[in-house]
Amino acid sequence: MSVIVSLIYFILILSVIVIVHEFGHLIAAKKFGVYCKEFSIGMGPVIWKRQKGETQWSIRALPIGGFVAMAGEDEEGEEEKLEIPFERTIPGIKKWKQIVVMAAGAIMNVLLAWVLFIGVSAYQGQVVIDKGAVVGDTAVGQPAEKAGIQKGDVIVEISQRDTHETINSWTDVSSFLLYNQGEVTLTIERDGNRMQVALTPYQDKETGGYLLGVTQGAGSYEVKDISFLEAVKYGTLEMFDGMTTIFESLGKLLQGIGLNNLSGPVGIYKATAEITQQGWISTIAFTALLSVNVGIFNLLPIPILDGGRILILVLETITRRKFSEKTQTAIMMVGLFMLIGLMVFATWNDLVRLFM
Repeated sequence: MSVIVSLIYFILILSVIVIVHEFGHLIAAKKFGVYCKEFSIGMGPVIWKRQKGETQWSIRALPIGGFVAMAGEDEEGEEEKLEIPFERTIPGIKKWKQIVVMAAGAIMNVLLAWVLFIGVSAYQGQVVIDKGAVVGDTAVGQPAEKAGIQKGDVIVEISQRDTHETINSWTDVSSFLLYNQGEVTLTIERDGNRMQVALTPYQDKETGGYLLGVTQGAGSYEVKDISFLEAVKYGTLEMFDGMTTIFESLGKLLQGIGLNNLSGPVGIYKATAEITQQGWISTIAFTALLSVNVGIFNLLPIPILDGGRILILVLETITRRKFSEKTQTAIMMVGLFMLIGLMVFATWNDLVRLFM
């Protein structure tokens, strides 16, 4: 797939996620009577617009995301010029309503992911149910073969120093190896007996993941036909699995584990280019997972993100005092520098992986 086509997919996917996010803010703001001057798809110069009620709906020249212009937010002096009552601005509504408006974008991202996951499950009409980490073939000269692992062995536990994890699927194995590099100890089950083997996984240059040098055995999974109602169930489980993985990853990052795995825009672009080559079903599933990530990331208590603004509102409610504009600006600047630093670090990781 050409770079241009991959870039178009990348922009479209992120734009859909951002537009849905902003639409969530719009719905909640209108529900609480906040004046919304404009809802735009894209950025830059306006190429199409239509006034519907008090809100202008527009399409702009640059197809990158979108925004909603709410009174009292990033438009100093605009309310007075349009003679908008204070109670119809973001600062003019109750704090709990402001929190709902700020959180609505992330909620819409999660709802989008939920619908997409259900849609993918329903279209496929089948789900793959994990049955364990059963070893298939072992590659000659690779860590698993050297350690004596054989076809049919089942990995039931993996550990490294004080970290132990029970294994229920190959996904568990991959996740553990991603955050715990170096020598690991596998507890394997063979003919009803358990034994432990130590080995050091190697890093795959293409994916950046750490591998044992084995293929997935046929007994690792079961393919099950499902009805639409079951698709709702499995789509929901898929969404919650994605959310759980994100929270676990954030927890590890806070402990300083897996910082070298952090990805930024370059990494997302690379993943998009690879996923879109696998077909539209894989692309939709990837969009769903990315939407969950964006939603949860936006709720992190980092100033300048929705979560940071919610944190300020909560603190103001607890202290029963409003932070001054100077204090809020200082907090937002700290958050901005934190976010920029995080993005620079993540992009550096991406570039290192790309050219290593």
